[in-house]
Amino acid sequence: MQIDYLIVGAGFSGCVIAERLAREKSKSVLIIDKRSHIGGNAYDYYDESGILVHKYGPHIFHTNLNEVFEYLSQFTEWIPYEHRVRCMVEGKSYPFPINRSTINALFGLKLETEEEVEAFYASQREPITNPTNAEERVLATLGRKLYETFYESYTKKQWGIDPKELNAQVTARIPYRLNNDDRYFQDRYQMMPKDGYTAMFKKMLDHPLIQVQLNCDYFQLPSSISYKHLIYTGPIDQFFNYCYGPLPYRSVKFSLKTLDQDSAQEVGTVNFPNDHDYTRCTEFKKLTGQQTDKTTIAYEYPDTPENCDNELYYPIPTKNSDALYKRYSLLAHQLKNVSFLGRLGDFKYYNMDHAVMRALKFFKNELSHHE
Repeated sequence: MQIDYLIVGAGFSGCVIAERLAREKSKSVLIIDKRSHIGGNAYDYYDESGILVHKYGPHIFHTNLNEVFEYLSQFTEWIPYEHRVRCMVEGKSYPFPINRSTINALFGLKLETEEEVEAFYASQREPITNPTNAEERVLATLGRKLYETFYESYTKKQWGIDPKELNAQVTARIPYRLNNDDRYFQDRYQMMPKDGYTAMFKKMLDHPLIQVQLNCDYFQLPSSISYKHLIYTGPIDQFFNYCYGPLPYRSVKFSLKTLDQDSAQEVGTVNFPNDHDYTRCTEFKKLTGQQTDKTTIAYEYPDTPENCDNELYYPIPTKNSDALYKRYSLLAHQLKNVSFLGRLGDFKYYNMDHAVMRALKFFKNELSHHE
C-alpha cells in the first residue's frame, strides 16, 4: 500500500489532520489506532440502557475560539449545555469553582458585592509573589483554608504526588469567581455534539481518500505499507524506544453504574476532594440532555498507567518531566518527514478546542510548508 500520509492516532489531532489533508490537499491518508475505535479519549458509545456514555470520562466542549467552533460545526449539530460542578466536603455540597455562594456557605458570611468577595480573597492570600508550584499558586490566589478544603487532597489523589512537586500551571487553570456564577466554564461557546463525539469523528473521516485501520499498532505495522510523511500523535518517548527513560503520566480507572432511576445527582459532575478514593462522579445524561427512565454514572479513580491497562491520560508536569520532554523534542526535530503533535506527541495536556486549534495551525503552517 502506497499512501501520502500515515497518521498514528485517531483522536482529535489525528482526525483533524486527516480530514484537512484529504479535503484541502487531496492527499491519500491512512489513519491507524491501536484501540478498537476512533475518537481517542473523546470516544462515546450507547450502553445497554441506551445512555450515551463517555468511555474515558466526561468531555465538555467549550471554547472562545471561533475558528474551532466553525470548523467542528461542519461535522455536527450542537445542543446547548453549561457544565456545573459541586464539591462534597464533610457531607455538604458547595458550588465549584469557588464563588460568592461557596465563600458564604463555608465561612458563614453574608458577602453581597464583588468588592467584598475580592477583599475576602485578599485577606486570605499568602504573600507569594512568584508561585513556583501548584500549592503556592493556590495559596497566593485563595489562601490556605480554601486550598486545604478544595485543592490539596484532590490534587494529591489526581496526580499521585504532592502539589509542591507539580508545576504551578496545574492549579492556575482552575478559575474562581467574585459573583454567584456557578458555571464551570465561561466561554462563548458551551455545548455538546448533538449525536455524540463518535458520530462527529465519523463524519470527519468520511472521505474517499481516508482509510482507517483500528486495532493496529504502529510498531507492528506491516512493511507493505509505505508512506511519504508520518504524523505521530502517540507517546513521543515510546517512539524513541524510551531511550532517555519514560515520561510520567497519570491514568484513571472508571466504575460505571446504571441506576433504575431518572436522576442520580444535582449536576453533571460532583467532586470529592477529601473523602473516598475517587475524585469525582459524573452523570452522563445531564451532559447529553437525554430523557430516559434510567441513568448511568461513573466514578473516577486516578491511578498509575500500569494499573489502568497502560492508558495514558494526563502528562504529569514537573521540572524533571519538562526537561525530559525537551530532550525527546530535540530528537524529534532532527527527523525528516516525521511530525509530532497531540497530547502524547507534545507531552502537553490540551483541552479539546486547543487540540483542534493546534492541529489546524499545524496543517496550515508546517504541513503547507512541507508541501
